[in-house]
Amino acid sequence: MATLSFSINSSRLNTGICVSHKPVSRVGYLRTKIECKESRVGKKPIQVPSNVNLTFDGQFISVKGPLGELSRTYPNDIVIEREESILKVRKAVETRRANEMHGLFRTLIDNMVVGVSKGFEKRLLLIGVGYRAQMEGNDLVLFLGFSHPVRMPVPEGLKVQVEENTRVIVSGYNKQSIGEFAAKVRKWRPPEPYKGKGIRYADEVVRKKEGKAGKKK
Repeated sequence: MATLSFSINSSRLNTGICVSHKPVSRVGYLRTKIECKESRVGKKPIQVPSNVNLTFDGQFISVKGPLGELSRTYPNDIVIEREESILKVRKAVETRRANEMHGLFRTLIDNMVVGVSKGFEKRLLLIGVGYRAQMEGNDLVLFLGFSHPVRMPVPEGLKVQVEENTRVIVSGYNKQSIGEFAAKVRKWRPPEPYKGKGIRYADEVVRKKEGKAGKKK
């Protein structure tokens, strides 16, 4: 009896179609076509302000602006093209990985451009009796009901302001660093679900739970 088998020489077609190999039995593989849709985020052009300078070196991009300088290495799956004051990120190949990298790195590079030109900020609120914050030199000092205050050195490149003792504003040009520091601050007293006490983001919605009702006599 003849044995059937399928052989595939390429895992990618040049028509924007990804090819997936699926075993159908012990005799071979079935080739199925999976369309790699264009990323809606990746297709959006990036506006580059006149006060921002870009430097390319292979798969390395450096972005310099009035607030600072950021750099990043991007994968071979994508290509960055510059047309006057616009950057376009496109896929170099039609694969699932390239499709995933397309939108991701378009967002990362856009954050770099916006960061060095305008900057970002993250706001936190301290909610609770006696909860407050203050700046002492380059340290953020938090009073959160512990036996001692929490002292957090502010990383280089970030700026922290305290308003009315209960509002903390973390700003800078590196969005990732801002998010990481704000998350560390929040981690000391995450908002509890019954009264909402703790540290929360200004735009965070805390869903409260109902407390246990007392027994009826």
